[in-house]
Amino acid sequence: MEIVNILEKFIKKRSKKAGLPPGTLVYIGEKKDESVKISVIDYSETSIEEKDVLTPEEVFAFKDKPTVTWINISGIHKVDIISKLGKHFGFHPLLLEDIVNTDQRPKIEDYGNHLFIILKMIYIDKNEIKTEQLSLIVGANFVISFQESEGDVFNHIRDRLRTGGTKIRRSGTDYLAHHLIDAIVDNYFAVLEKFGEKIELVEDKVLANPNKEVVTEINRLKRDMLFLRKSVWPLREVIGVLQREENDLIKKDTLVYFRDVYDHTIQVIDTIETFRDLLEGLLDIYLSSASNKLNEVMKVLTIISTIFIPLTFVVGIYGMNFEHMPELAWEASYPAVMAFMAFIAVGMIVFFKKRRWI
Repeated sequence: MEIVNILEKFIKKRSKKAGLPPGTLVYIGEKKDESVKISVIDYSETSIEEKDVLTPEEVFAFKDKPTVTWINISGIHKVDIISKLGKHFGFHPLLLEDIVNTDQRPKIEDYGNHLFIILKMIYIDKNEIKTEQLSLIVGANFVISFQESEGDVFNHIRDRLRTGGTKIRRSGTDYLAHHLIDAIVDNYFAVLEKFGEKIELVEDKVLANPNKEVVTEINRLKRDMLFLRKSVWPLREVIGVLQREENDLIKKDTLVYFRDVYDHTIQVIDTIETFRDLLEGLLDIYLSSASNKLNEVMKVLTIISTIFIPLTFVVGIYGMNFEHMPELAWEASYPAVMAFMAFIAVGMIVFFKKRRWI
């Protein structure tokens, strides 16, 4: 059962798209029943309007406004809402198809008058790594974000937008997109800090008392690290494109901020690789400890067996019951033989200790 869960974590089912033409909107992800929530923040340097809307038609009026508009859609399982937004804003069908397919790798695509970016938003919930796909569409005067479910890491950005006189209120959509991407990358560090704490605890267990439960925990952490690497590694290419290539939607003043995010992404990737190496080392330490523990057990058993070999030999001789054995008629034969056997055992123990075998 665990193997099935692992595979579902890495590879989501695409069979329901088989045979359908390109651009067909089919939701691929966890089954959800909750309603889709749409929030809008429309702002300029001097004003801000924030509201939740019930239908996608209510956001159509923000398409051509001179202000900057951030439209956030929490829930992509209802493809009819995605389709309506796409038709009104003129998005390519393949772009919309990628939004509802939550198995996409991080990437960036330039559609001329807007950029399409896919990221992985990662967080820890109840000691388990969770991830969801975040799709961003960056236009000249709007940013549309698509999340799989409600809840994100953008609350501090919303608070900054509500505060007048801030740089984000004076800047355009490229600066807002930078803030969203930067928030996701910064949260990777928080996730990695939790992983670092877990690795330290596992390391203490490996050194103190290695057992099968520790191996299970190491393998689980290795699997999570592999999953985290799969989600983060392509992000370097995405940020690299944003901070290198010239685009009318990205102002030159904003490029320096994307270069900073690129540096953070490299740090995240380096940390992930370091943690993977540490886990490999912990597994090697466990195997060495288990092998040493087995060797110690075998050493004790070997010493016991070695001591009893001559004793068994003596017992075997006097257990043959030959008729003409003079020692059998001697009254002190039993204590003499026992004393002799004790002398052999003690002598062998002393010999082993002098050789530092025990």
